[in-house]
Amino acid sequence: MRVAAADSQDAFAGFGLPGAPGSSAFWAAVGAPSSVPAEGGGWVTLFLWRGSSPVTIEFESWSEPVALCRWQDTDCWYAEVAMPERLRVTYRFVAGDVSHADPFNPSGAGGERSIAATPDAPEQPHWPVLGADAVLPLPRARIRWASERLGGRRTVRVHPAGGGGPVVLLLDGDDWLHLHPAVTAFDSAVAAGEVPPVTLVFLPAKDRLAEFTCRPELWEAVRGELLPLVAESGVPADQERLVVAGQSLGGLSAVYAALEFPGLVSRVACQSGSFWWTPDALRAADPLGGSVGGVIAERLRAGVDLSGLRVAFDVGEHEERMLPHCEEIEGLVERAGAAVRVSRSASGHDRAGWRHALLRDVGWALGA
Repeated sequence: MRVAAADSQDAFAGFGLPGAPGSSAFWAAVGAPSSVPAEGGGWVTLFLWRGSSPVTIEFESWSEPVALCRWQDTDCWYAEVAMPERLRVTYRFVAGDVSHADPFNPSGAGGERSIAATPDAPEQPHWPVLGADAVLPLPRARIRWASERLGGRRTVRVHPAGGGGPVVLLLDGDDWLHLHPAVTAFDSAVAAGEVPPVTLVFLPAKDRLAEFTCRPELWEAVRGELLPLVAESGVPADQERLVVAGQSLGGLSAVYAALEFPGLVSRVACQSGSFWWTPDALRAADPLGGSVGGVIAERLRAGVDLSGLRVAFDVGEHEERMLPHCEEIEGLVERAGAAVRVSRSASGHDRAGWRHALLRDVGWALGA
């Protein structure tokens, strides 16, 4: 994946970085990872690190780690990484046992990660570019939820975007609070008229495998415990038009809820749902190598009327192993009578790539 640069003092001029690697002038010119067209298509992207010790890049669910090479005896470490067309990816530098965001990249995702995008990756309107050290805004309203059905305590934040409206239940809510600025993005999309006013409910997961793998306890608790607490919070919230938004196992759980709790969930925004899942999948040598569509496909083939459901499906176009499972569920849900929207994001299995789909698909689910 890495291509060694030529042994010259302007080795990275093609990436817009003239001067000797490791010099003061060179470092002053360094910014976010830079991409140039690759022979045969796609891109070559230059990643740089300044230091004295070896470092590796780890990508979010896209490729194997890539070790950087040192430029001669300088403090410049580099990797030229081959990337496909249309890719947005989260990454981090790992030095020893310590993870770091890219100090040259203004686009962060929490304190230890950054986001890179190829030049042809679509824009993500409404999502601000924030550094890895940025403190994201937290909703003022919070609910202390001690669930009898699920056990334990958790803090659920509630935000009325545009003054509030239909409830949008964001699974893995802490990621959308602390890694990706969903509060700011939804406020912007609502102000632009692309999403109607909504009440965001950020539901954190305590044990994703226990809560999101097609078990009724989570949704019994949401219906019988959490939503009554939201109603009592004083934040305007229309629970009659609930949207559930979930990614990966959260997407699996959202579609499961629409099948098994139709009186509760009739609108879903699902990104890269883990539809490979069966009770035995994680014990298999290849969890994604089992029956296409997993238990959700079995349930749909048994017959179900989804004529009251609106569900938007999105999956990263670089998720080759996920695509067959997702395509099977997309077709089965549509044939069961649901209103279905299907799209593909310029990413792998990565929230950085799903962000635009989240806003767009919530708006579509609400008929916007």
